[in-house]
Amino acid sequence: MTPSSDANRIIREMKAAQRKAEQQANRELKKAVDEANREIDQQNRKVEQQNRRAVAEYNRKVDAHNREADRHNQKEVDRINRELSRTASRPTVSYTESERRLSDKVQEAVSTQDAREYDVFLSYARIDGSEVASSLKGNLEDLGVSVWFDEVAIHPGKSMALQMDQGLRRAHAGVALLTAAYLAGRFWTERELGALLHKSTLIPVLHNVTFKDVADYSGILPDLAGFTTEQDSVRDIAEKIAAAVLTPESP
Repeated sequence: MTPSSDANRIIREMKAAQRKAEQQANRELKKAVDEANREIDQQNRKVEQQNRRAVAEYNRKVDAHNREADRHNQKEVDRINRELSRTASRPTVSYTESERRLSDKVQEAVSTQDAREYDVFLSYARIDGSEVASSLKGNLEDLGVSVWFDEVAIHPGKSMALQMDQGLRRAHAGVALLTAAYLAGRFWTERELGALLHKSTLIPVLHNVTFKDVADYSGILPDLAGFTTEQDSVRDIAEKIAAAVLTPESP
């Protein structure tokens, strides 16, 4: 065998050994990658199971809390409805002398108002009207109506009565969200309604009460043009209120 053929053989053997080494390395690399991917998949499945369990546990707690809140709210509404059903007419509301003076002061101040910083004052009873009132406020503000709303306008550390009086004075019109709790006759809503009746525009919005309930509560409110959530959505009601309070008055 010539030196040239020996060299060629050696080169071939080296290339074959190199290919074999590369193939072995590739097999080992593929095996390592496959193993790593299996471990990653296993870890992902484990994390996903943990997340599902955590979400399920959280949802169970939320559902339990919501059911408890619903039961509490329903009990309160049922109690108020029982009170309403026991009376054929609005119960007589009694005031202390200081409450009476404060109410008279508010009505006198409202009747002489000369400035407008809010388009409407939204009066409601929190116990069963908070959710609808918040939705109505949001829709009115989307339509460009400025709303005095206690949850936003009342600042802690200051007299709530005085802040409410200012809102009543500075509102051009009133919106009364009439619910079962509102018609039960509570001091704050009675005060607000007494002041709002002095406005040139007062719009009643009925929610889960009938016009007969309102008539039993007040002889004035049924004569005012208003709306009910039984017939219109909160958005539709907001649009109708906005059209009424934002239309420029004739000179």
